[in-house]
Amino acid sequence: MAEVLRAGLLGVGMMGRHHARVLRELDGVELVGIADPGGDPHGVAGDLRILPDIDALIGEGIDVAVVAVPTRFHEEAALKLAAAGVHTLVEKPIAHSLEAGQRMVDAFREAGLVGAVGHIERFNPALQELRRRIEAGELGAVYQVATRRQGPFPARIADVGVAKDLASHDVDLTAWVVQSDYDRVFAQTAFKSGREYEDMITITGRTKSGVIVNNIVNWLSPMKERVTVVTGEKGAFVADTSTGDLTFYANGTIPLEWESVSSFRGVSEGDVTRYAFAKREPLRVEHEAFRDAVLGHDTDVVTMEQGQRTLVVIEAALDSARTGSVRSLAEQP
Repeated sequence: MAEVLRAGLLGVGMMGRHHARVLRELDGVELVGIADPGGDPHGVAGDLRILPDIDALIGEGIDVAVVAVPTRFHEEAALKLAAAGVHTLVEKPIAHSLEAGQRMVDAFREAGLVGAVGHIERFNPALQELRRRIEAGELGAVYQVATRRQGPFPARIADVGVAKDLASHDVDLTAWVVQSDYDRVFAQTAFKSGREYEDMITITGRTKSGVIVNNIVNWLSPMKERVTVVTGEKGAFVADTSTGDLTFYANGTIPLEWESVSSFRGVSEGDVTRYAFAKREPLRVEHEAFRDAVLGHDTDVVTMEQGQRTLVVIEAALDSARTGSVRSLAEQP
């Protein structure tokens, strides 16, 4: 492996421009090529010329690549990169279909390459701190994960609905935080904006470990919200991934004296703690994890297998919404 990894970037749209910035700042990585058939709308190329396609990018002799083009183009680019021996980070979701995603998984596995998917929320400081504290036993047994991801419609998204674009974040982070895959799901969708794809979805389910899950996601709210609430034996963690804040609401230990309240047999309000911790940019942490995985280090990169599993859950949820039935993930490929 080269001492400095030669990196290529396919796509410099709204997300690609941020990848370009981080790749230029990343130790041990040199951005040597950018390709985008649409040119350079955000002016991020600098001294690099804009290449026309993935073949030209591969021709630059790259070791690693980032694919940040619309979802329907992921498979073609990834398969060419795998055939060329290039380790690749593909933006989420992994692909437009389960069949395409599986071909990508197989290609990188057979080539012995690192294939990763950009589920960036895993690298959010609030969620990383949350998982660390859960693993340390600070919550005790985990009972429920509820996420809310709501906001206005982003005009940049044209080829998928809110489930694949946004709910995939929540499915991945939920399974990662509790370290258990989804076991079954029931979902409902709404189509309110005149597009062929859904712009609202709610997913209710349970993980294999028995944790109850509820994911609320839409493009129909004027209020932007990115919240994960994990409730357990000792209280509840609330992670705001838009600000990187983590707060713990502890179960109360002081006996209640107000008769009408104390008659309720359950937990009471205890101390509220807002934690202070380092808040690094999630995209930079994600790129560091990918770089280190390529260099052979043990990192918590989101593998293509994990990205495919998330897509399986999303497709099951969409099928549940179409059929009005509960879908078992044990029935999925």
